[in-house]
Amino acid sequence: MPVVKLWLLAWLVGIGLVACKHSKDHQGQTPLVEVDGNFLYVEDLRKVLPANVSKDDSLLFAEHYIRNWIEDVLLLVNAERNVQEDENIHQLVENYRRALVLHRYQQKLMEQRLAFEISESEIDSFYRENTSQFLLEQPMVKGLYIKVPLNAKGMNNVRQWYKKKDQEVIEKMEKYSLQHAVDYLYFYNHWLYLDEIFDRIPVKVDDAAEYVRRNMDVEVRDTAFCYFMHIDTLLLAGQPMPIDYAKNEIREILMNMRQVDFMKQVKGKLYEEAQNEQRIIYHY
Repeated sequence: MPVVKLWLLAWLVGIGLVACKHSKDHQGQTPLVEVDGNFLYVEDLRKVLPANVSKDDSLLFAEHYIRNWIEDVLLLVNAERNVQEDENIHQLVENYRRALVLHRYQQKLMEQRLAFEISESEIDSFYRENTSQFLLEQPMVKGLYIKVPLNAKGMNNVRQWYKKKDQEVIEKMEKYSLQHAVDYLYFYNHWLYLDEIFDRIPVKVDDAAEYVRRNMDVEVRDTAFCYFMHIDTLLLAGQPMPIDYAKNEIREILMNMRQVDFMKQVKGKLYEEAQNEQRIIYHY
């Protein structure tokens, strides 16, 4: 049996094999394969071995993993022999390492010391001061929509109710919709994009917003259903978006601003400390 398979089989069934003596300090790890001074350890293989698989599948996975590891090492060794030393590569690696360390450190600092909670008053204030940054790209509306079969009872009541907003009528519409409606939307208390409503009614228009401006109450029918729509409030594209729709974006903006300010304070404090301790030396 090949040496690798013997190693793997012994490892999988829990039999210990003695590793070959080597001058390198493996710091308690068990060498599995060596290629040109690079080592793959048993512990490395254990970390990637899939859980709850049979011994045969584990052996197959280990063989493929080891083969891929060996090929990658050989390719890297060959590349290092044939590619001239490039200072730029080392600089790129160092720049990436520094950026990664800084990013991790800043994350930890902000997790430990920075309160991320943004109050509603902060959001409202930012929205009022920067309304022009939050404009709608398409119309939004508030209102009511209901779709009922043509043969549904009480159709004349619906014709009277759907245009009214008082609580008593709304309650009647709610009860009626539970018994007869195929589709029902009450959106007086939140905004919807106008296209979401027009997608539900059999009306084809070039400019839905203009159509609604001229027809706040709409009743249309097809061969099976009658559709009623009342638009209570219309916001056009280019107008300020409702603050509820801008909140998430504003919260993210404010958090980023707070993070930037916080990091400025941290850097400023570190600079002052280094200056006071005479750790900054100018050689010019």
